[in-house]
Amino acid sequence: MTQIRRLPSHLVNRIAAGEVVERPAAALKELVENAIDAGARRIGVLLAEGGLTRIQVVDDGCGMAPDAMALALERHATSKLPDSLIGPDGAIELVTTLGFRGEALPSIASVARLTIESREADAGEGWRRVVDHGAVLADEPAALPPGTRVRVEELFAKVPARRKFLRSARSEYAACLDVVRRLAMARPDIAFTLETAGEGGKRTVLSLQAGEELATRVARIIAHELKDNSVAIELVRETPHGVMRLTGVAGLPTWNRGVADHQYLFVNGRPVKDRLLVGAVRGAYADMLARDRHAVLALFLALPPQDVDVNVHPAKTEVRFRDSAGVRGFIVSGLRQALATGDRRSAQGPDRGAMARWQAEPVRPPTAPMAPLLESVFMGRDWTAPQSRLGEAHTTWNASLAQPQGRAETAAPVPAEAQAYPLGIARGQVANTYIVAEAADGLVLVDQHAAHERLVLERLRAAGADEGVRRSQALLVPDVVEMDEVDCDRLEDAAEGLARYGLVIDRFGPSAMLVRALPAVLPKADSAALLRDLADDIAKHGKQEDSGALLLAERLELVLATMACHGSVRAGRPLSVAEMNALLREMEVTPRSGQCNHGRPTWVKLSMEDVEKLFGRH
Repeated sequence: MTQIRRLPSHLVNRIAAGEVVERPAAALKELVENAIDAGARRIGVLLAEGGLTRIQVVDDGCGMAPDAMALALERHATSKLPDSLIGPDGAIELVTTLGFRGEALPSIASVARLTIESREADAGEGWRRVVDHGAVLADEPAALPPGTRVRVEELFAKVPARRKFLRSARSEYAACLDVVRRLAMARPDIAFTLETAGEGGKRTVLSLQAGEELATRVARIIAHELKDNSVAIELVRETPHGVMRLTGVAGLPTWNRGVADHQYLFVNGRPVKDRLLVGAVRGAYADMLARDRHAVLALFLALPPQDVDVNVHPAKTEVRFRDSAGVRGFIVSGLRQALATGDRRSAQGPDRGAMARWQAEPVRPPTAPMAPLLESVFMGRDWTAPQSRLGEAHTTWNASLAQPQGRAETAAPVPAEAQAYPLGIARGQVANTYIVAEAADGLVLVDQHAAHERLVLERLRAAGADEGVRRSQALLVPDVVEMDEVDCDRLEDAAEGLARYGLVIDRFGPSAMLVRALPAVLPKADSAALLRDLADDIAKHGKQEDSGALLLAERLELVLATMACHGSVRAGRPLSVAEMNALLREMEVTPRSGQCNHGRPTWVKLSMEDVEKLFGRH
């Protein structure tokens, strides 16, 4: 072996940059977070070729003095940690800023050409410092308004091994856009601007004003339709170290996406991508979304710094909770409570394709004669009538046109009781599947099977069916399930919590579990498959007993959903008017009645404005 020696500083910086600056989006994230920590009220971002050529971030924050700028480019030098946190008795976990490691700027400067220009508010002039892949090229005065301007160019130009792993400019731009969106969503009090520079000049991609409401900022970033198809979340819970609060916006289950890219999660104002939080969202929407659909939401979790560790990875996108099971249950409860109050709505409006077909002008079949067709429509006669009768009908029709015509009969007003019911009064049934109802503001179509499926599930819950699933069915001969020793340890730790839901298990040697009883609603469940799935879920979300019990509860919720599906009114069954109205009235007072147990809408409304458009009256 060669002699142990210290690595040169430029090589140390490049090694560290591999963790902090893996792509342009990572560098952009660090620069924008620095601007936020500097107290900026306006942040402007400029990208060229998705950040591969140039990244520029301009802010109006506190700025830096020349000596502070030079110190900021040294490793592990930061202004984010006060003396109270870095002293002998300090607690670094109490940090409240987005950055605190002091690695970003020197890491970026070691793999790119970095230009920093900054000026403090009370300084007469600014200062510029240019570092090219670790070498200082300029250190001189500069003219600029108070604040800081940072420019990153030629990223990985002298590190070809890293450069070749970067993706196309379009892919890198998408990652940078996602970074700006997440940080802008977390701070609606700050104005954000994102521009791209190309051969055609600059183009503004994002322009957000400061002081927007959270719901407005989220809707502007995700989709404008989200504001009308979402519910607000507000839940508070006391913890040993303070208060845990969950706020945000959650999309209705019927307003969903095919990918999970529109789920934005924040912990103490920090954008994170945490598996526990993603699992909590999936659990909250478990019986309201199909397996291949994903919720659209933005969740903001605020909790005492003592209860979360943000110093898990240099990129700071992962966190670790002191009570992961409690946090997961808190998020599931918050989402379910919010959806129970607002998701009687259905986010699915009339299909635009179907509306277009309604609006298309009818085309006469080329072989149909016009005169007999008119006679059959206006005179109620068969178009195959003899020609002599056609002439007679023509004379009668002309005579009727010559007579003064009275006003058309006035349509009957909407019944008074219909105005008190959001889903209106049933008027009929189409194809023995869809209920047609008249409301004060339009027509309502209801899928009777999807609607009744949700009602049955909620009845099961309200009647205490979830208490029934906690009853166990003892096995005549206990099942022995062989598993990895680590999985057995996880299940053994969660055994007490699982027993509360009817699953009774014991340790049976170092690498086996003994299943003594199954939940009453799972009498024919595959014990081995159930335990393996639970062990995998506990490994993913934490091994606390409450976490395992919660996951089993969610699994049993799916069982209830299956029971409700088989016990509901089927499509194709004729219903009386009384039955249809009873279904509508129950939907109006039942939570989550806007979608069935699989995430499909249970009703849609055609407003009177849309009806008038169909007839060209608008």
